[in-house]
Amino acid sequence: MNHLGRNVQAALLLAAATGIGTVFAGAPAASAEPRTEPVTAWAGHNAAALRTLDPAAPLDDQAPLLRSIGGATVVGLGESVHGTREETRLKHRTLRLLVERLGFRSVAWEEDWTTGVQIDRYIRTGEGDLDALMQRMLPQYQTREVADVLRWLRDFNAGRADKVRFVGVEYFLTGLPAYDAVRAHVTATAPDRLPELRRHLRFLRPRTSDVWEYVMKYREVEDKRPYVRHARAMYDLVEGLPHRPGDRAHALAVHNARQILSFYEHYNLPEPDQHAYRDAHAARNLKWWRGFSGDKIAYWAASPHTADAPRMRIVGPPEPDMRFAAAGSYLRRWYGPRYRSIGFTFDHGTVSLGGGRTAPMPRPAPNWFERPFGGVRTAQFTIDLRTPAPPPVRRWLDAPVQTRGLPHTGPGSYMDGGTLRQWFDVIVHRQEVTPATPITTSS
Repeated sequence: MNHLGRNVQAALLLAAATGIGTVFAGAPAASAEPRTEPVTAWAGHNAAALRTLDPAAPLDDQAPLLRSIGGATVVGLGESVHGTREETRLKHRTLRLLVERLGFRSVAWEEDWTTGVQIDRYIRTGEGDLDALMQRMLPQYQTREVADVLRWLRDFNAGRADKVRFVGVEYFLTGLPAYDAVRAHVTATAPDRLPELRRHLRFLRPRTSDVWEYVMKYREVEDKRPYVRHARAMYDLVEGLPHRPGDRAHALAVHNARQILSFYEHYNLPEPDQHAYRDAHAARNLKWWRGFSGDKIAYWAASPHTADAPRMRIVGPPEPDMRFAAAGSYLRRWYGPRYRSIGFTFDHGTVSLGGGRTAPMPRPAPNWFERPFGGVRTAQFTIDLRTPAPPPVRRWLDAPVQTRGLPHTGPGSYMDGGTLRQWFDVIVHRQEVTPATPITTSS
């Protein structure tokens, strides 16, 4: 991706890999500041302190979080902003809790499907170079803290029969391995259909392994309809191949074809529609994996994806608002109380913007939901938002929610759409954050 200009990279990341912001929205005048004392008092009384950030430390302090997760089969781990060391490490510890104490055996990540296949191979077999894999991940995840998560998954799996799997639920950077998997399956099961498949692949298969470069070329194509037609025909070909019920090889081939089709459909949409398309398909990919694997799943992504937010809005002037139903809202609809939404938040500090850049984070604006948590006298804690609360707190939980926006669009950025009680079941809060560590040395 280094050959792309900074503005091009930013545009691609905004369109395809939206994260949560890192800038302070202008606070209202002091006289407009809502009363948060009852909320802070309630949070201070009910918060459970988390003693450490060390991913390798014993999990005894996670017992309250264990109870909050309960019998959930899918758990969203939503970070308020990419690029903090502390939120990533707190998520790492929560992932350990899910895997070690509750038997979760899949991690669905805000990452491309084809990259996820390679990471899955690494954590299951130990084969592959972790640094090289990290360079293929979305830029916001190319950090030492994320590398520690993948290394821990590999070490946990060593010598086990019940290995944890890794799956990327995104499609907007679908790479060559998906095309090769489709061709291999048709070659093995229906060689007479190969000429038809080749006609589609000659039109569709990228002539470069640099997916970012191919995205740029495809975005510049004026009439994308022929690509979509070929991708749809290829998908129909694969989906219609004869197969027995429960044929896992067929299911995987169809899933690869679906990611290719989704790629071409996504970039054929007007940009405002791409956001809704993306989260809908990420949710469906996760649901497909749940049915394919039978595993309980931890969903690692930014909060606007994991939140139960059917009317998510991200405001970042002068860009148009982004409006979409978050993936978490689909998961809630499908799994009900078996989907647990956990939001990771912070009060202040400094975050990484990538490329060696950082940004200071003042305290939340008075109207942001995190604001009352800053008065709780502990470095990091968890609180279950379903805990009984007095009327002032219930009104706060059910009021329109507002929080941090995008990192690169300035101080007017924020996100809203729904209520705090709707978005999250549980909050894991850290008072002060520092930048995540970029990948710079061998793993």
